[in-house]
Amino acid sequence: MSGFATALKVAAGLTEARLQAEIAALPDTPVRAAMAYAARGGKKLRGFLVLESARLHGIAPEMAVQAASAIEAIHAYSLVHDDLPAMDDDDLRRGQPTVHVKWDEATAILVGDALQTLAFGLLARDDAAPMPQARLALIASLAHAAGGAGMVLGQALDIAAETAATPLSLDEITALQAGKTGALIEWSACAGARMVGADPTHLAAYARALGLAFQIADDILDVEGDAALAGKRLHKDEAAGKATFVSLLGLDGAKARARDLIAEAQEALQVYGNDAQQLREAAQFVIARSN
Repeated sequence: MSGFATALKVAAGLTEARLQAEIAALPDTPVRAAMAYAARGGKKLRGFLVLESARLHGIAPEMAVQAASAIEAIHAYSLVHDDLPAMDDDDLRRGQPTVHVKWDEATAILVGDALQTLAFGLLARDDAAPMPQARLALIASLAHAAGGAGMVLGQALDIAAETAATPLSLDEITALQAGKTGALIEWSACAGARMVGADPTHLAAYARALGLAFQIADDILDVEGDAALAGKRLHKDEAAGKATFVSLLGLDGAKARARDLIAEAQEALQVYGNDAQQLREAAQFVIARSN
């Protein structure tokens, strides 16, 4: 196993253990059980980015795991709601039935609500960052990234595109995905800098390129991926007639654009020298993954 693969696995284990412990402390209800189910598994890439950006700024994993767990709670909530019949109407996530299939739609909605509020509770705790102003910065920036100017905006644009008279242009898809996928990835990569009041400019540039490459890789996987490895339905975008990076650039063009973005992301990390090697390898992982 490579150094990056090991680091990702360790980060995922640390983040999931913290998040599951928080969920386990809640009252014993079907919502709690479904929250634990929704938060289980996955790559935990966003949590890894938090932990790595924190390490670059001298923050120990024991403190950074609060923010790592918070972003993974937000990500899990977004998937639960995204899978609902009123949204993408998916019945499979990470190789398992989606929450509304295993329980019901009402439970799935409440699970998403509870995971979202849990995230902000985690960031408000004294051990989430060294200083109160840093905790406020994490909370405010996550509210922006996850809300109507970030992830929710991207999702709204995606839904609107399904009934639009004409397919989206390349610029429009890029803007959509900057919210839907990119906003949480950018927050994750900048979290460590915000914990100590440092300038997140270089990490933000890294994350913007990484987030777009991540979505292009998703579009490529939707065309040529293995559903068993992906753990979800594939070929949905093509069947729905949606414009994607692949439909607009072609398969080879999309792969070339993803490679260019990864080079751009890695270039943004030069200021950190060898200390950012794991983040560079994370960028390569984004376009080499099978799920």
